[in-house]
This record gives sequence, C-alpha cells and structure tokens, in this order.
Amino acid sequence: MAAPKKDTILVTCPKCGHQQPEPRGVFSTRCKKCHEHIRMEDAPSRTPAKLAKPVIEVQRIRCFQCGADLEVPKAATSSMCKKCSSHIDLSDYHVTQTVSKNFRTHGRLVVEEKGYVLNTNSVAGEAIIKGRLIGKLATAGRMEIYSTANIKGSFDAGQLVVPAGNHFRWPEALRVGAAEIAGELAANLTTSGTVTLKSSARFFGNLEAGNLVVEAGAVFVGEAKVGVNHG
Repeated sequence: MAAPKKDTILVTCPKCGHQQPEPRGVFSTRCKKCHEHIRMEDAPSRTPAKLAKPVIEVQRIRCFQCGADLEVPKAATSSMCKKCSSHIDLSDYHVTQTVSKNFRTHGRLVVEEKGYVLNTNSVAGEAIIKGRLIGKLATAGRMEIYSTANIKGSFDAGQLVVPAGNHFRWPEALRVGAAEIAGELAANLTTSGTVTLKSSARFFGNLEAGNLVVEAGAVFVGEAKVGVNHG
C-alpha cells in the first residue's frame, strides 16, 4: 500500500537559500545543505503552488442532423453530437477561386472578391460575402455583404450587416433575424429583431421590425412599422 502523502511546506534556509520540504507543524529544523539551525518563524516558507486549471471558452451550437443544442470549445475545428453521434464541422473556409460545394459548418465562410461559389446550398455560423455566390446560403449569426458581392439565389441571416462605405441592393423582400446597416441598403426589410441604422447608414425601402435604433446622421427613406413580431 502506498504511503499517504505528508502535509508539507517548502522551507528556505535564511543562510544559504537552500529549499527543502518540512512537515507543516514543525517548529525548527536543520538545513540539509549548510547544516544551519532553522527556526520556522525566521524562515520564509510557501506551500507548493497548485496549477490553475486552464479556462476553456465554449460556444453553443445546434447539431445539423438532429437539432440538439451543444457546447463545444471555441478553438475546436470539429466535434461530434452527443445525441446522434454525427460529425459537426466548426472550421472556417476562405474561398478565393471558383468552387462548387455545399458548405455545412458552424465556422465562418468568407467569399473573397475573386471567389465564386456556384450551385451551392450552404449553412455557416457566419459569412462574409465579397465575391459571387449562386445558390442558397443561411447563417445562424452575422452575414456581412460588401459592394463587390454578387448574389443570385436566396439567403437567410441571423443578422444582416452592410459595413460602412458599402452598398447592397436586393429586389425581393428581405427576411432576416436582425440587421446592422452602416453602409447603404436598398430593399424592403422584415425582421422580428432589432434594426440598427448607424450614423453613416443610408436605408431606402420599407421596414418592419421588432425594434429600431437610428443614430444621428443616418438617412432613412421609406415607411416603418416598429414593434412587429414575425416570430
């Protein structure tokens, strides 16, 4: 049977600086290096430091296959559903050339200006669209759309974002979870969430939203219905 661990402290010899473990309740001892007599009240001591457990940041996601809510580390690139055991992609993707692919990730999908995603039916955690996209795209979180974006098909976003200095026009009615407009948007927009028009925003179209925040300097041309719940 293994001997039980003793409750010890680390004692430093005031003469030579040698450190040695001693029982916590001892009143005096002798340095094992220089043989100096040590009174415990004269010797600095410390208990061995305990290593702090690393803090792992997590994010909540939903399984694509069964819809179960899961917590996964933010730094992870993949995971497995604890309910249905299906593989879950958490990777980020950058598209810089022509691809024909269905992305299915809780990470970020970035379509650069020279990128072209065609014939796609994709789902992502977030998306940044600067290039061309033909097909369907849905994001649980932010979807940033830049002036250089060319989208043919349909999209659904947890939050539509038009960054400052960019413009986006959409001929059909837009239904999104929320919106933050810092650039120019020309579309009819419907959401049960909050629409924020930043000071640099220019919005042309009709709006139905649960909440509306308009910063000083923003331009809004159209009709607005606020307090509408489309959930």
